[in-house]
Amino acid sequence: MEMPPTKPALIIAGPTASGKSGLALAVAEEFGGTIINADSMQVYKELRILTARPSEEDEARVPHRLYGFRSASDACSAAQWSELAAAEMRGIWAAGRLPVLAGGTGFYIKAMAEGLNDIPAVPDAVRSEVEAMREGLGAQAFHARLAEVDTGTAERLPAADRQRVIRAMEVYLATGRSLTDWHEGAPVPVVTEARFLSVLLDPSREILNAASDARFDAMLAAGALEEAAALKALRLDAALPAMKSLGLGELFAHLDGDMSLDAAAEAAKQATRRFAKRQQTWFRNQFEPDYKVSAQYSESLRYEIFSNIREFMLTAQI
Repeated sequence: MEMPPTKPALIIAGPTASGKSGLALAVAEEFGGTIINADSMQVYKELRILTARPSEEDEARVPHRLYGFRSASDACSAAQWSELAAAEMRGIWAAGRLPVLAGGTGFYIKAMAEGLNDIPAVPDAVRSEVEAMREGLGAQAFHARLAEVDTGTAERLPAADRQRVIRAMEVYLATGRSLTDWHEGAPVPVVTEARFLSVLLDPSREILNAASDARFDAMLAAGALEEAAALKALRLDAALPAMKSLGLGELFAHLDGDMSLDAAAEAAKQATRRFAKRQQTWFRNQFEPDYKVSAQYSESLRYEIFSNIREFMLTAQI
């Protein structure tokens, strides 16, 4: 008889500027936790400031894992992240600590909480074939070709989303089944022994907008423009995930002389507000947390949140 999962792990999710990092830090200090990054942009070492990674001081207070460990030139997929996060979780349990996954990348969160679809690995030869196909056809024609074999994915993704449309075509050519078809199958748990408690921070739109605006101003003061200039100097492929970090394109435009710094900052703030709105919509439609907090995290919420975590911990074991 298969035993139910008993090893405790926390998921702290929410849109950008909702206070996830602050809550994760407080929880880890209180419950002997180690924080695992669940944000697809905070994995890149070149983007500490623009992705609002935890500070060095915060990292010194409790252990942090999977932050800034990957080069911006090397894309990180949800499947790769899940494998790394699973290994970290097992090491954290072995040390007698509590894994605390914190981030706003919905697909990362959902993959860990609900599992991944067991899509076979794509051979390198197929990957090269698909990349050459897109190069030869161009973005729009390639997208139209994808629509012929995977209508669902083509409708969901724009032609400009190079990485994901290529991935969809790779899967179809390698397996004979569309990515849409694979995603409709039953997901496979990533960590079978984990018993998760998920906490979703879901503040009002007004609070998120104000918080994200203030945070971008703080990023500029902390050296975000210099960070963008250093990344720009690497001349990386614009289609790489790291190059789509919030605010990066606008700061590149300023560095190219196409807009003033004030205009770039305002455009970046608008893009961040739109992104936070999409995150909120995704979490509300695609993720069912065990516990939702309709506010930005603050010390005033500490007792309420910690009480729920303590109750959860009584029913699980490390």
